[in-house]
Amino acid sequence: MPSTPEVPDGKRPTLTDLAARAGVSTALASIVMRGAKGASAASRERVQQAAREIGYRPDTRARLLRSNRSHLLGVQFDLQQPFHADMVEALYAAGESAGYQIALSAVAPSRGEQHAVETLLTDRCEALILLSPRVATARLAELAARLPVVSVARRVRPRVAGVDVVRTADDEGARQAVDHLVALGHHDIVHIDGGRVPGAAERRRGYRTAMSRHGLADRVRLIPGGLTEEDGAAAARTLLADASRPTAVLAFNDHCATGVLDAFLRARVGVPDEISVVGFDDSHLARLTHIDLTTVGQEVPRMARSAVERAIARVEGTATDGDGEIVITPHLVTRSTTAAPRLD
Repeated sequence: MPSTPEVPDGKRPTLTDLAARAGVSTALASIVMRGAKGASAASRERVQQAAREIGYRPDTRARLLRSNRSHLLGVQFDLQQPFHADMVEALYAAGESAGYQIALSAVAPSRGEQHAVETLLTDRCEALILLSPRVATARLAELAARLPVVSVARRVRPRVAGVDVVRTADDEGARQAVDHLVALGHHDIVHIDGGRVPGAAERRRGYRTAMSRHGLADRVRLIPGGLTEEDGAAAARTLLADASRPTAVLAFNDHCATGVLDAFLRARVGVPDEISVVGFDDSHLARLTHIDLTTVGQEVPRMARSAVERAIARVEGTATDGDGEIVITPHLVTRSTTAAPRLD
């Protein structure tokens, strides 16, 4: 290997630095790093070894800008939702395997969806993947007129041209949860509702349908709740203040369910000895050893792959409108927060 000056500390190695280190032309170094034809096996090994030695990595962003393509998929997610964190991790894997990169923009109490989306548009994303978007359908239509949009975990009605949907069959998930609790012997099952957030109406419907099917329509009971741990804790306190406590609770999601568990723990109400608790999502939160929550699992890797595939199909012009909504069946995950009701 020819002797060349080292790359100065703090400076990102350039293609010219790499070529000098390997003792080849810049053109040949470029061929090797792009994986293009035209370099011998020996030359490839020499250039790749030099790249490892100086820490050279191709500037893919610059190359894509020169080609007028970004290969970026913009992902809007809620910073406070554990399920969204799991989705982001799966989206990274799905995007990278398809040759696309992921750009993230978070929604937080101090940062709304409008801001999050505008940031992604500024980043020259070629498509948007929106996790549980709450914006009006008209806004989704405006975005879809500019670039492809995939809505994840939200049903879009009426259908919007250019907006693909990847979602869980939320009503089926709620039915599975109720079926599980009834099979254990529960009849007094309360649903802590998600209000107007994406998926809430479908989960309400699934809960009501399942209760009716088991002859428990007269015992249907909805408690206002929401997405967060605080919402779950507030709903649990409402239940604890009621003289007629249920024997089981189906919370809107895992985050809400953890609030329920915390409130019951503080009130010294045993779970599942006195009240069984079921969540929804099977997020990493539910799998923590000290929580070990029975929950309805969403197929996160499959949802992520489907969202990325639909986004890329729109970008590359291979999509058809006939398959614009993908509905994935969830599955119940049984852990330690559910058991047969205690016989007094």
